[in-house]
Amino acid sequence: MRHYFLLTAVLLIASSCKTVTEPTRYDTDVLIAGGGASGVMASIQAARMGVDVIIVEQTDWLGGMLTAAGVSAIDGNHRLPSGLWGEFRSHLYDHYGGPDAVETGWVSNTLFEPHIGNHILHRMVEAEPRITVIKGYYPVEVIKNGDGTPAFQDENRVAGVLFRNADGEMIDVRANITIEATEYGDLLPLAGAGYRFGFEPRDQFGEPMAPEAGHDMIQDLTYVAILKDFGEGADKTVERTASYEPSLFDGTCRQLSSDPDADVVDCGPESGKDLYMLNYGRLPNDHYMINWPIHGNDIYIPILEMTREQRYAALELAKEMTLNWIHFIQTEGGYRQFGLAEDIFPTADNMPLIPYIRESRRVDGVQTLTSNHIINPFRAGEELYKYGIAVGDYPLDLHHERKPVEFQTRTDELPKIPSYNVPWGTMVPNGVDGLIVAEKSISVTHVANGATRLQPVVILLGQAAGAAAALAVSGKTEPRDLDVRAIQSALLESGTWLVPYVDITPDDPAFMAVQRVGLSGVMKGEGVPEAWANRTFFYPDEGMSRSDMQALIRMAKGELETHENIVFKSAGRKITRAQAARLIWEALGSPEPEMTEELADLGEAHQGYMAMQYLLGEGYLQGLKEGNRIFPDREITRKQIAMIVDKAFDPFYSLGL
Repeated sequence: MRHYFLLTAVLLIASSCKTVTEPTRYDTDVLIAGGGASGVMASIQAARMGVDVIIVEQTDWLGGMLTAAGVSAIDGNHRLPSGLWGEFRSHLYDHYGGPDAVETGWVSNTLFEPHIGNHILHRMVEAEPRITVIKGYYPVEVIKNGDGTPAFQDENRVAGVLFRNADGEMIDVRANITIEATEYGDLLPLAGAGYRFGFEPRDQFGEPMAPEAGHDMIQDLTYVAILKDFGEGADKTVERTASYEPSLFDGTCRQLSSDPDADVVDCGPESGKDLYMLNYGRLPNDHYMINWPIHGNDIYIPILEMTREQRYAALELAKEMTLNWIHFIQTEGGYRQFGLAEDIFPTADNMPLIPYIRESRRVDGVQTLTSNHIINPFRAGEELYKYGIAVGDYPLDLHHERKPVEFQTRTDELPKIPSYNVPWGTMVPNGVDGLIVAEKSISVTHVANGATRLQPVVILLGQAAGAAAALAVSGKTEPRDLDVRAIQSALLESGTWLVPYVDITPDDPAFMAVQRVGLSGVMKGEGVPEAWANRTFFYPDEGMSRSDMQALIRMAKGELETHENIVFKSAGRKITRAQAARLIWEALGSPEPEMTEELADLGEAHQGYMAMQYLLGEGYLQGLKEGNRIFPDREITRKQIAMIVDKAFDPFYSLGL
């Protein structure tokens, strides 16, 4: 509590002074409140697109849950190394020595030490001269109707934010666009934006697994710890706190369970098993992330609407939960050589700088992503996948083990899902301009948040926020008025997936065409739930039947609604390159080719001659040529069709949204 008394004293002294120091003023194109996983990536993307950015971060670290909260085992998107998530992972590979060097624990394919992640993120930010980072400040007021560019002025427009530090000093940051990237969604109430948290009632969004009556219970949070193996014979036992209750941890692993039939993993390496509790979150260099969900260190705290002082006090309870769990496994399990790492966090107690917040305030957005959209993205009327700006493959995963008994959660009824994307409208608040929402505060339901809250998705949401902010600044446009296709094009140019087709990657020449026709709805991928790494397959090397090709062309021309023809793999006989070319040529009106190209295997007598010559002249078939041959009678593949349709009909733009 010492910190609270000091802070209170400072504020009282400041308030008693007759002369109040004016806040230091900063002006920028884009302001990012919060330097967490979303905030950092938003800054990098925006800066690379040519605008000036200021990040204001409360702690001394960058990365939020990735680093400062200690959640340095990446959940999901291993096969979708999209955009800045893939770039960050590449830096981890370079530091540690490749993919195998970071696949140290069984919870993830990518695990790293938090301080290394912090260093990498600082290097990434420092490489962008347009980014300014201000640390040690938290938001206290949102400024409306500021003296910004006239084109951006409006009575309900965010023009900047006032921040305060622990000494009571204030800064006033004005910006054309502000991005909410805090851990709790703290800008939302300050900006007057609508928001919600906890479970929505079942009838609000029609989610079968939602409780009949909604309530405000958020997911458990966790105060992660990083342990280190100090070697045999070491005794690093932590003191138990006054709140220690060993029954809370009964069943955390097999050897520490009073139920001999408990379906839990073994505790440690002495079990002889490959998978056991302690190596769940094993990090490089004999460090261990403690974010254990089974009778572990999760805790329920209704923290979102608390004051800062109340949060500090509540988080002491969260720390105690973790320290008590560590004491339990040390004393009851004999793992005394595992103690708090002393070389990770710059804190007096060796604990992370912040807690892991799984659920923050969620904005009332222009679009709301629900579990129904994720389960069935192609349903009529709400094809939100067409607005995709980030991808994820993690399942619906809600942490409610420590919930108060009076709350109904129905988490045992969560359905399996495919991989998915998140639509742009979830980042745009209703009724407030000048503000883009990222991190875990996007407009999703409580259930959908169980999938969208994970690190790679939040990174990609930040990248999308940065791209949108840069476009809004350069075009003097409100975020809600941005062309979604312009945001998507900028992100595709930056190497991101926007539809989660796991079987075609950015190094494939067809990648961008496949992404564009996927976003248009003309060609679709098949979602396949698969444990903790769900997939969606485009089947790029499969063929296509004549009837499916005809339906595809009708959709590309706007003659057939995209939800009316949902085909992933064609049945029956597949068409050739020449046959596909002829169908497309005829749909274009059978125009005469302006010039012809001599090819060894395409003579004038071939039935596809005119069609292929015309499409060649227009540059639509260049991907099919090999030297002076085009192999007209070879079966055409889905990705080749995507490349031709993308150029010939441009459904990404022509069909609209």
